[in-house]
Amino acid sequence: MKIYKVGGAIRDALLGLPVQDHDYVVVGATPETMVAEGFTPVGKDFPVFLHPASHEEYALARTERKTAPGYRGFVFHTAQDVTLEQDLIRRDLTINAIAQAEDGSLVDPFHGQRDLQSRIFRHVSPAFAEDPVRILRVARFAARFANFTVAPETLLLMRQMVATGEVDALVPERVWQELSRGLMESMPSRMFAVLRNCGALARILPELDALWGVPQPPLHHPEIDTGVHVMLVVDHAAKKHMALPIRFAALMHDLGKGATPPTEWPRHHGHETRGLPLIEAACQRLKIPNDCRDLALITAREHGNVGRALELRANTIVSLFERCDAFRRPQRFIDMLTAAECDFRGRGIHSKIDNSAENSINDFANKPFPQSAHLQNALKAAQSINASEIAQRHNDKPSHIPEAIHAARVSAVALAI
Repeated sequence: MKIYKVGGAIRDALLGLPVQDHDYVVVGATPETMVAEGFTPVGKDFPVFLHPASHEEYALARTERKTAPGYRGFVFHTAQDVTLEQDLIRRDLTINAIAQAEDGSLVDPFHGQRDLQSRIFRHVSPAFAEDPVRILRVARFAARFANFTVAPETLLLMRQMVATGEVDALVPERVWQELSRGLMESMPSRMFAVLRNCGALARILPELDALWGVPQPPLHHPEIDTGVHVMLVVDHAAKKHMALPIRFAALMHDLGKGATPPTEWPRHHGHETRGLPLIEAACQRLKIPNDCRDLALITAREHGNVGRALELRANTIVSLFERCDAFRRPQRFIDMLTAAECDFRGRGIHSKIDNSAENSINDFANKPFPQSAHLQNALKAAQSINASEIAQRHNDKPSHIPEAIHAARVSAVALAI
């Protein structure tokens, strides 16, 4: 029996990055041998065991055979005669197919170290095309390792997988799992660039894919198109280490612009409203968690109002609070303001402002955004009124209570602003 450390732990160590988890492959053993050594079996699809002391996972070396579409359509085979190379060849990328023996020596039959040095994502074998999740994993790795590129032959294979419908067999839960993990990486835009380049984004999130090529209205954003702007917004959220719901709201906030013909930009184009059914449809299809969906909806609907906050009257501001349920969910409202600020910041150093040389490049990262503090101060003022006392004063006419509370809040906000 021989034990090898494999996968991401080896890759990250060779890159000089912190190692989070360790995975092990056991060659030349049987389930009975593992149990006799004190390991606890936990695998459902194939034999995986927990180490008696460290509780890390040890999997028996295995091969696999494709039997149906999708990532679940596999039959796994484990036996004492399955070699380490046979196990490694079933992995997705060469950089993840490096093993380390117990004496520290590396086993690298597919030249993963070379691809690490060249910063290339390259598939190990044609078996890559049998599992559509691997497209999502490559895209997610691109978000984590921003200086890596996809090998041309791997990109071609990914495009073929999209063309043959393999991506359509992905289950919603797995798509969201990979997308959410990619959103939490350092440069999420790279994930979506890879997905667009192979054609998978149009199948997974067509509402988002529709944004590229849609020009921004000149008076709203200076980016070449909405897709570029959205990627800048998401990357800003990542740079500031925002939570997942805020990053998702940043991603979805402009979906409504993809529903408008690019040659038709009426003065009040209302993309905020048009985006709401698109967000609802995407969230329902991918079974996205409620906290992410809800924040994305109010951000899409209200980010324009947040941008105009300094111009709004007290009554309009209180109505904004009420629509957003800010009195019961103040933190979600503040998260919406944060996502709206990401929208403002997402006009980075690559954005052309006008044709003059001195203003051709502008960085919004450090520009003031007083709208957030303005609305938070207004919310505190509105929260300061005694709603219970007002309700008691109108016990004889309960139907007047909401109107009275609203009026008191408007007065408090008017004083505050």
